[in-house]
Amino acid sequence: MKIHEYQGKELLRSFDVPVPRGHPAFTQREAIEAAQRLGGKAWVVKAQIHAGGRGKGGGVKLARSIDEVGALADQMLGMQLVTHQTGPHGQQVRRLLIEEGADIAKEYYVAVLTDRATQKVVLMGSSEGGMDIEQVAHDTPEKIIKVFVDPLAGLGAAQAGELARGIGVPPASQAQAASLLRNLYRCFMETDATLTEINPLIVEGNGRLEALDAKFNFDDNALYRHPEIVAYRDLDEEDAAEIEAGKFGLSYISLEGNIGCLVNGAGLAMATMDTIKLFGGEPANFLDVGGGASAEKVTEAFKIMLRNRNVKGILVNIFGGIMRCDTIAEGVIAACRAVNLTVPLVVRMKGTNEHLGKQQLAQSGLPIISADTMAEAATKIVAAVR
Repeated sequence: MKIHEYQGKELLRSFDVPVPRGHPAFTQREAIEAAQRLGGKAWVVKAQIHAGGRGKGGGVKLARSIDEVGALADQMLGMQLVTHQTGPHGQQVRRLLIEEGADIAKEYYVAVLTDRATQKVVLMGSSEGGMDIEQVAHDTPEKIIKVFVDPLAGLGAAQAGELARGIGVPPASQAQAASLLRNLYRCFMETDATLTEINPLIVEGNGRLEALDAKFNFDDNALYRHPEIVAYRDLDEEDAAEIEAGKFGLSYISLEGNIGCLVNGAGLAMATMDTIKLFGGEPANFLDVGGGASAEKVTEAFKIMLRNRNVKGILVNIFGGIMRCDTIAEGVIAACRAVNLTVPLVVRMKGTNEHLGKQQLAQSGLPIISADTMAEAATKIVAAVR
């Protein structure tokens, strides 16, 4: 789960990480009122979407008058903001953050995340914060400093200070930086986050550090412990099909291809998508029905896949371990009839009650293409779609 910048800053503030004063706004009037409450001579108007690169896409603007705040709010609200993370269609802006201006002397990048290679939490930073951090990581990886944290000991003052010095925080600000980094780590751990990122972390002219941006990702499996974070969820920022799938306990992610995939088990789903690509096709989704799929669940899975107009064929790949092949066959038959399936369907089944499942499909009278191996299934669905 992701949240907006202004929500992330609320979390950071609660963990004593300094952030600029600001207010969310959903209308032009609210944006003007927010700027008036903040006072001052300059304000930053920031589009709130779940994607990075907003500045380059025109979603972060400086206003030097209240009238300019209103004009920018009117321009941004409702716009399709396109960034390198949204894809070509962009994301509609429905919320803004109106924030006080900052006296930026230097920008840094800091983040806490799980490093899967070492299976540890890593505190990461760079002297090159700002909009081009991805390019920095690609072109000059030596400028990315990493500190690996012992989960039993936590992030100590020495390690936090090591990173602060490593990224070039001025000596007069290093004590504050170390304290900020330890609070950021504490925020990461106590909220069950998978990523907490500040880009940029700035040093102001007076030497004070502030988080000028905030990006959070959370472990969905831990959200039951954090109702206050669940309350931040913005369904407008999520794929409607993925939301619908979640209601039925389906793990679904939309992709760019034209072959729908219905599989039981995440590992098999990944292997299925790889096999489709190996034989020249493109998967339209990741869809794991889990180990206890009912006929109703399979029917809903078909409906969700077929809402994607790019889907020109479906591959069902089932390994009957806990899941019985005859149960899946019942679901496939029911789904075909419920949705009046008009695109090619290839089904490959192996495992528990495999013979019964294949028999049911053969006797259904439906134009279902059967396959025995993954290679055969992928070959047949790619040919059928073409």
